[in-house]
Amino acid sequence: QVQLQESGPGLVKPSQTLSLTCTVSGGSITTINYYWSWIRQPPGKGQEWMGTISYGGSTYYSPSLKSRTSISRDTSKNQFTLQLRSVTPEDTAVYYCAGLRRGYFSNPLTTFQKTSDYAYWGRGTQVTVSS
Repeated sequence: QVQLQESGPGLVKPSQTLSLTCTVSGGSITTINYYWSWIRQPPGKGQEWMGTISYGGSTYYSPSLKSRTSISRDTSKNQFTLQLRSVTPEDTAVYYCAGLRRGYFSNPLTTFQKTSDYAYWGRGTQVTVSS
């Protein structure tokens, strides 16, 4: 059974970099056709897809966050990470890691932003941006 767990600091200062790690157990992040994403939900708002890293290491980002976001992975630890630079209080949210399997897609943005399609979810971790 695939399980995901987010970890990282719960408080980040404005202008700094938010860094989170997702540890995957019960399956390999390199298994073909699996995609691993970061999704966040600000208080009182809906879920927002941030970006995705594929089983082969390709990355895809939300246009609104692309300039500030980096997703990477450590296959030896079966982990993938999120870095969000130059954070502001508007970045305060619960951050989730999630996974899905798909053998084909035509448009990455429309595919990955549909959060209801994700089969695997972490519990989420609260991150507050404040000085």
